[in-house]
Amino acid sequence: MLPGVPGQELASASLSPANPLGAFLKIPYDESFQALYLAYIAGITAFGLVPRATLEIPGGARRLDRIFGLIRSCRYSFHDLSRVELDMKPPPTPRFNMSFELGLAVAWEKLHPGEHDWFVLESRNRRLQKSLSDLGGTDVYIHDGRPSGLFRELCNALVRAGHQPTVQQMASIYRGLVAALPGITKRAGTRSAFEARPFSELVVTSRALAHRVALLESTRPNLPLDTKV
Repeated sequence: MLPGVPGQELASASLSPANPLGAFLKIPYDESFQALYLAYIAGITAFGLVPRATLEIPGGARRLDRIFGLIRSCRYSFHDLSRVELDMKPPPTPRFNMSFELGLAVAWEKLHPGEHDWFVLESRNRRLQKSLSDLGGTDVYIHDGRPSGLFRELCNALVRAGHQPTVQQMASIYRGLVAALPGITKRAGTRSAFEARPFSELVVTSRALAHRVALLESTRPNLPLDTKV
């Protein structure tokens, strides 16, 4: 390829292996999804993985190239398709970003078998058969729209992962993130958790909490952890 042609950077980067701990996270970015947003970060870091998201992409970057680069650079990707309803702000429009980026992940996995695993999550059972019937026969993980359901389904999706945290450990990390969020957004000068700096700080905080919870569990194996989330 010639210098400056879109895709040049990704074509070169595709020769290098994905980060085995990278986990691309594609979810809705709105306040009503905040609890699950924090739960995804808590659950993924509990497995020793590092969440990545399009929130990290600079505004001036070639967005599609950068999105595909993020997917390619991660060993795993998690795609939440629970928001298939219309966005009623004029003009009423369905959301296609989640399914489009799932398509990129599926294509990458097909072209490079064994280098990427993708997972589809939903809040309602059997709805995906109607909204995206091409995925017929694919395992869909139904989290019921609750952090506790998401932790359960992450355990099912990542059952072959080397590190196997408990639902209780993930719940403990989640509670720590909820407590830390006001300070994180205040330091970033924003009210939203769905921005680049808060996301970065949430990931760092979650990884520290995951390490602390795992250490506590190993030194006090009989200590029960509250699962209420």
